[in-house]
Amino acid sequence: MAVPARPSSSDSEEEAPQNSGCSLPSVPKESHDSWGSWTGANVDGAVLWLLAPNSVPMSASAPLPNAIEIYSLHVDSTVTSRFAHTVITSRFVNKVNESQEAVFEVELPKTAFITNFSMSIDGETYPGTIKEKASAQEQYDIAVSHGQSAGLVKTTGRKLEQFHVSVNVASDSKVTFELIYEELLKRQLGKYELLFKVRPKQLVKHFQIDVHIFEPQGINFLETDSTFMTNELTEALTKVQNETKAHILFKPTIAQQKKSPELEETLLDGDFIIRYDVKRSVSAGDIQIVNGYFVHYFAPSEMPTFPKNVIFVVDQSGSMSGRKIEQTRDALLKILEDLRPEDHFSLITFNSLVTEWKNTLLQATGQNVESAKRYVKTIMARGGTDINNALLTAANTLDKANYAEILQADSISMIILLTDGQPTVGVQGVEIIQQNIQKAIKGKYVLYCLGFGFDVSYKFLEKMALENGGIARRIYEDSDSDLQLQGFYQEVATPILKDIEIQYPENSILELTQNSFKLFFDGSEIVVAGKIDNELDVLPVEIQAQSHTSKLIFKDEANVREKEKVFQHQKYIFGNFIERLWAYLTIQQLLEKSISAQEEQQKNLHVARALELSLKHSFVTPLTSLVVTKPDDQQKLQLANKPTESDNEKSGFTGFSGNKRSKIHKKKVLSYRRHHDESMYYSQRVPKTGQRAILLDMTEQSPDIFRTVQTPQLLINEYPHFLLQLPRQNDVICLNTDGQPQTSINLISDPDKGISVTGKLGRNRNHFVLFEITYLDPHVQLHVSKEGIMLSYGGHTTKLPWAKSASSTIQRLKIAVEKERSLTMSASDNVTIKIAFVKSPNRFLGLYFMDTDHFSDKASGLLGQFYFDTRLESNPGASQREDERVLSVHGQKHRVTRQYKKDYRLESATGTISCWSLRINP
Repeated sequence: MAVPARPSSSDSEEEAPQNSGCSLPSVPKESHDSWGSWTGANVDGAVLWLLAPNSVPMSASAPLPNAIEIYSLHVDSTVTSRFAHTVITSRFVNKVNESQEAVFEVELPKTAFITNFSMSIDGETYPGTIKEKASAQEQYDIAVSHGQSAGLVKTTGRKLEQFHVSVNVASDSKVTFELIYEELLKRQLGKYELLFKVRPKQLVKHFQIDVHIFEPQGINFLETDSTFMTNELTEALTKVQNETKAHILFKPTIAQQKKSPELEETLLDGDFIIRYDVKRSVSAGDIQIVNGYFVHYFAPSEMPTFPKNVIFVVDQSGSMSGRKIEQTRDALLKILEDLRPEDHFSLITFNSLVTEWKNTLLQATGQNVESAKRYVKTIMARGGTDINNALLTAANTLDKANYAEILQADSISMIILLTDGQPTVGVQGVEIIQQNIQKAIKGKYVLYCLGFGFDVSYKFLEKMALENGGIARRIYEDSDSDLQLQGFYQEVATPILKDIEIQYPENSILELTQNSFKLFFDGSEIVVAGKIDNELDVLPVEIQAQSHTSKLIFKDEANVREKEKVFQHQKYIFGNFIERLWAYLTIQQLLEKSISAQEEQQKNLHVARALELSLKHSFVTPLTSLVVTKPDDQQKLQLANKPTESDNEKSGFTGFSGNKRSKIHKKKVLSYRRHHDESMYYSQRVPKTGQRAILLDMTEQSPDIFRTVQTPQLLINEYPHFLLQLPRQNDVICLNTDGQPQTSINLISDPDKGISVTGKLGRNRNHFVLFEITYLDPHVQLHVSKEGIMLSYGGHTTKLPWAKSASSTIQRLKIAVEKERSLTMSASDNVTIKIAFVKSPNRFLGLYFMDTDHFSDKASGLLGQFYFDTRLESNPGASQREDERVLSVHGQKHRVTRQYKKDYRLESATGTISCWSLRINP
């Protein structure tokens, strides 16, 4: 059974406006699809919308009043010990002489569970019933087969999900809608928040938002805020507060709602916000008990923060181009500023290649943070998406840092992944990636997965995060995407406890929710609930946790009878709220466990138990549906299903789900994204010469339309000698030289940076087979050949074979060999040098540079000349093809052409790059 609502105002108190008897013109049928008169409120992020038809003007001077008038809207919310029970009651009247459609549309928090819905038409009530989803779907399918074409209701918004129902209302008839939902308010950054989105777009005779809060711990602070409040509306707001209770009532009259006495327009357009927190101390928290169920809140504060070791793994593939990569850069710049001096951090960017800012973690000193910020500013979107290799690199970097004892022993290590799409390069099977990452992390680090937009597979990210102790979060493409990223980081920026274990008497507590937690962040809250054995008089609790400075043990006990008395005489408390809170929390945790379960049998057990509790407590969850019934002369059935985050992926553009068309469409979307990645940079797989490429042209109007383009002749049968990424530019130069074999060529010499690089071509002059790199400070020399690396420092020489991975740090210079793949040399505020060891078709070495904006203007040599005062230009006034440009190097002009070459930076021998090709003499 659903929880009964607190009695609301009766119809005798709120008389519906009567038709004056004048024959009002009928609303033309064309207007019925034009919905725009909204009434709204929001609880903990929920926007509650109520729609009525837009009025249609009789003439230019005489507008028609709203045909369907909302004469009453009450939002009554009771928050009892963080558990919110919200009742939305809306009353309509049809003022015209023909039937009209009344639409009730509510957007509620994704974390809320609907518990009841009903509508009353002229005194006859049509209740909703909650059933197992499969059973409800079968009932719906039968109704559809009999011609009742009701639609499923499961639309998600950004933080919200939408409940939408409509009904035909006869002339002069009244209809009342009532929706009830419940949720546990989540403490974030030290406060609970109730946000009411107020936007009626018409004057409402009986409008009120009525909120009661009861917190036995005591209310520490309470505040209200609004974006539309005027002096007149302030008089409609009352706030009463004592030690444990608060009552906020916003009840403006018609006169107070008006923009001016002459206009029938409302001032109510914006946000009405209530924020509060409760009193707490450094103790074992607070236990509350009602009817044999308990809830335990634990949120210590004023504790030292653990140092963090955080690696940001950022997708820079082609699909991140434009606003997304700009907002990502902006967010990272702010997040880097928020790092604490004792934190260690690093950055990994990935597309078809995985690029490390540094090959280890650095302490968050001012100098290192500024260096990282300079690197972030250079991040450009291009290429494919190699999620597997990027995350394995992050885990390996943390492993190496721990092995080298760079990190503090009592620090917290985490990986934060941001990606906007599916893996398209390297390992692409999501289950294999999940297994690889779980094996690499081995429970040592926490993984957070942020999915940017709707090309991502949220299920993939969510399962991977949950398997590794973290959570997944969707970042919505909007003007505040950078703020969403910063907000998430702030939630995990201050870990103050780890390895938290909360213990209760083993034989006296039944069906306990999660009581073991890996991390606790300042400003959040741990909630545990369970059922108490009837014979227990005293409930003891012991909490063990590790802080930054010591091992902590908290002990307390709660007298069961005394605790139950707290709620006995509260008039606005619904008596079994802790049992419902326990069921709500248990269902959520069972659904999470079903996602991360390794065995199918275990997953089925979690789902079965969650379904049982959903039905018992009348919750609309992802396993149940609300069946809405209507009068006999209308479509009889509608289903309200609880959507999940993954239901809103881009495969839903067409509006189909679970059928053949949606699967085809999903493949097309993935094909589009893969093309978008590949067309931005070098990771594309180029069609054979002369083939016609089929490219998906994605438009909302016709998502299934394809177009064809003719591909040019492509020169992809060779590797260039060098790949040069021009500083602060997206353009890549493929450079070949006509040097003599086995003759040393001066490639780079930069006295300001203390770097010089020379190289030798092989006998056939197709590739370079030897490089000499010299650093002046520290004085290090590296002789790199196909056979291995010779490292000379301080009079000693060390041989590093390509056959195994190795790393070393000499003063501030870091040298790392990746087995049979690459050599990396990096130092803070200096250029990173990488040499790829290419085995196919013939072994050779490929040199490239990163952080090239660090080169000084004194750099010289065959390659050094390109790293300042170099730019690509069009040739104005001349006939120039699209695949031609002029490359200006210190004023000297070179004609270059767009070609496709093999990319030696990629592990795959089939990887190619679109670049501007140039051949010069040394």
